[in-house]
Amino acid sequence: MKHGMEIAVAAIIIIFAGVFLFQDAAGDKSWEGADGEAAELIEASGYEPWIEPFWEPPSGEIESLLFALQAAIGAVIIGYVFGYWQAGKKTA
Repeated sequence: MKHGMEIAVAAIIIIFAGVFLFQDAAGDKSWEGADGEAAELIEASGYEPWIEPFWEPPSGEIESLLFALQAAIGAVIIGYVFGYWQAGKKTA
């Protein structure tokens, strides 16, 4: 099979796209995260938090920015560690 890998990748992409197409037909709540549902369940039980956050971002965009920065910094650290590890294997 000369094109086995290409066929496998195409099949995975088609299956992945199909899942999203069928899931989109489920309605607006299909994309709601589990943490949002868990928060609603906890708040409905009458639970009161022990402490309040010392700072909340002023908007959702800033919250997304901080999350993206955190992800980027983590990716840089992981990339550095893997690069350092690979360089160590080459010199040993």
